[in-house]
Amino acid sequence: MKINGEHHTSIKIKNGPLKSIRIIDQRQLPHRLVWEDLGFVFEVIQAIKDMHLRGAPLIGAVGAFGCYFATLESGKDQFLENFNALCDKIEKARPTAVNLMWAVNNVRSLVAGLHNKGTEIKDIQRMAFQKAFEIFGNDIDQCRKIGIHGLKIIEDVAAKKPDETINILTHCNAGWLATCDYGTATSSIYQAHDKGIKVHVWVDETRPRNQGAKLTAWELGQHGIPHTVIADNTGGHLMQHGQVDLCIVGSDRTTRTGDVANKIGTYLKALAAYDNQVPFYVALPSTTFDFELREGKDIPIEIRSENEVKYMEGKSNNEIKNVLITPEDSPAINYGFDVTPARLVTSLITERGICEASEAGIIGLFPEQA
Repeated sequence: MKINGEHHTSIKIKNGPLKSIRIIDQRQLPHRLVWEDLGFVFEVIQAIKDMHLRGAPLIGAVGAFGCYFATLESGKDQFLENFNALCDKIEKARPTAVNLMWAVNNVRSLVAGLHNKGTEIKDIQRMAFQKAFEIFGNDIDQCRKIGIHGLKIIEDVAAKKPDETINILTHCNAGWLATCDYGTATSSIYQAHDKGIKVHVWVDETRPRNQGAKLTAWELGQHGIPHTVIADNTGGHLMQHGQVDLCIVGSDRTTRTGDVANKIGTYLKALAAYDNQVPFYVALPSTTFDFELREGKDIPIEIRSENEVKYMEGKSNNEIKNVLITPEDSPAINYGFDVTPARLVTSLITERGICEASEAGIIGLFPEQA
């Protein structure tokens, strides 16, 4: 998507004898655009843990490149043992987003198979990079296709409201900053805007890290899409007053029965949407499904530092500062995600099409998982 009118992806490849990658340090947005180089496993782990980058598809792609770096750091003696140990550390960097586990296992399986065939280490390294690059490219293609399918939903709404603006509410950041390009929830919004449909996005601030206010608002602004940042508790009021035509959110993990884990606060938006007969869509690539899980209650929910709740970051006098907003001695708890039951989801939008949030609906699009 666009930064200052130029196309960018959220991962850039740095060519050289040993390839490395460049990512946007999202902690600096929206006030500074900082590109960060990653070329070692420990850098990938730190970047994922400390949320230099976030978003399930992007975490998965960067994790895949981390596995490539692991092939460079595993030596020749006990190569596979060392490689698997490093992959274990990458996989544990964030527990909720299933894309990371999926991507690591993809590269891990490839490397193990090649090693067991006696393939030379340098060739294993080359093919591990190719696999990571393939995962990166596939995510871009999947998100583009998600947007094509989601566009049909927006077009249907627009047909019923000719010459009127379509108001879409989203939560957290499921944009191109959370993927390799296009985004999941935002992909159809970008494509609708580019097609000339009048869209406006209500952007939840998404406490405590404010990914909506900081990231979604920034990328929508860069693309020229009208939007308004709102406090997290405003969405229900807007729905009551007919100011939301549909909701589109992303997912960090979705079970085979359609329960959706997404950024904390998504469940409350789904409840408000259900009560006000506002369609509530979840956009996700197939890599975000966990076909091994049936129940949302079994999804591990990450608990992050209480300081993310107690402190807020902002710009003052051209400096980025952290400010304490609670009594210093008050404890806080910081659940990163919640689970929206399938019954509250109107439909799932995937790269293969749109389906009901149910096992039958999902398997209808992905019969190989039956």
